[in-house]
Amino acid sequence: MYESIDFSALAKHSKPGPRYTSYPTANEFHKDFNATTLLESFSRADSKYKDKDLSLYTHLPFCKSACYFCGCNVIYTSKEDKKERYIKYLEKELALLKDSMDTKRKVAQFHFGGGTPTFFDAKQLQTITQMIRHTFPNFSESCEISCEIDPRHFSEDQMRVLKDCGFNRISFGVQDFDDKVQQHINRIQPFSLVESSVALARKYGIDSINFDLIYGLPYQSEKSFANTLESVIKLSPERLAIFNYAHVPWVKKTMRKIDETTLPSPEEKLKILQNTIEFLHANDYEMIGMDHFAKKSDSLSIAKNKGELRRNFQGYTTKGFSQTIGIGLTSIGEGVDYYTQNHKDMMSYENSLDNNTLPVAQGILLSPEDILRKEVIMSLMNNAKLDFKAVNESFGIDCITHFSSEFESLKPMCELGLLTIDSNSIQVSATGKMLIRNIAMVFDTYLVKNITKQFSKTI
Repeated sequence: MYESIDFSALAKHSKPGPRYTSYPTANEFHKDFNATTLLESFSRADSKYKDKDLSLYTHLPFCKSACYFCGCNVIYTSKEDKKERYIKYLEKELALLKDSMDTKRKVAQFHFGGGTPTFFDAKQLQTITQMIRHTFPNFSESCEISCEIDPRHFSEDQMRVLKDCGFNRISFGVQDFDDKVQQHINRIQPFSLVESSVALARKYGIDSINFDLIYGLPYQSEKSFANTLESVIKLSPERLAIFNYAHVPWVKKTMRKIDETTLPSPEEKLKILQNTIEFLHANDYEMIGMDHFAKKSDSLSIAKNKGELRRNFQGYTTKGFSQTIGIGLTSIGEGVDYYTQNHKDMMSYENSLDNNTLPVAQGILLSPEDILRKEVIMSLMNNAKLDFKAVNESFGIDCITHFSSEFESLKPMCELGLLTIDSNSIQVSATGKMLIRNIAMVFDTYLVKNITKQFSKTI
């Protein structure tokens, strides 16, 4: 049943805050965590957590041109030799990984992210995938194998290779179908192009397609985004990620090309969001987490209704926790008790590998308290609830006592109807789910020094 949301209550509670793709957030990563630290973390994981599946994330960082809204780590190039050179360095990194950890553990997820993965041609994609499968040979039969695709760079040869290599999920970058919006974000891709790309994926048996959309872009309005959603429904993707555009030109220089006066107001953005949720619900999609929707028959919706959703740097998953191995420039890896990130600049990445050293730039080892708070925050972010008994049994604590000050801080949110707290659990309301970042922030012990411009607003 559709739960009503009090949209009038949202705007006044919007403030800068993390999106919690990790806890602690990447702002807490530091250079004291280096390649030696990662090797020790791998050894510890192989010993203590060898029953945990692996998740592989490979970053393919190149794009031919800049999309002005993009906040990703990308390199703009049209030179073929740069791609070939990058493949050689991926091969070096994979060889080091094979020597540094048990790569025969079961792989439950594998994802190509970017950049534009399909800026690499079919043969190159095949080469990279084969290298990874050679290094990590134990892909499970139910492994989720996915690729981000820019419809402007997508051919049947590439789709054929992806299918032959076992890919079963595709995510298309759509953003918006309005011509004027596309012009002002420097990403021209008409509906017909996306339609033909979806048809190509369906032709090769891909039955899990995601669209990425963004609201809050220049010249967007309630009407224009409603038209985009009507077009989206015609193509019937199984999943949708609909992100609130975070305008951070002090972080991403390409965003300076966007005229801030053309961005919709916070009030209009909220109206767009309200219309989006209501429209998608009426068309058989369910909101399964922050910014994400899925058809009610999709495995994500089913897992959400069972309280079994998990979230990692690749998005929401039904696979439970898996140790993520980040491969390639700027990739982030995750273990039970650590996060690690590769170098963001190509020279440092290559220099490390030339010296037979894993290309670690920074990371963090998690304390027992970090691990506890990570579980609490992720439970709230993933499933909009916190079961005290489960946490008590897992960590040997009493939630009500341990988090007494946090529960006191949550009382005003309870009074506003954002959540309820009883002796057994925290349950977040429909309106509270829209402010789930605000709720999770109460449990974040690092935030006092970090509520600055580096975070986007929660609404």
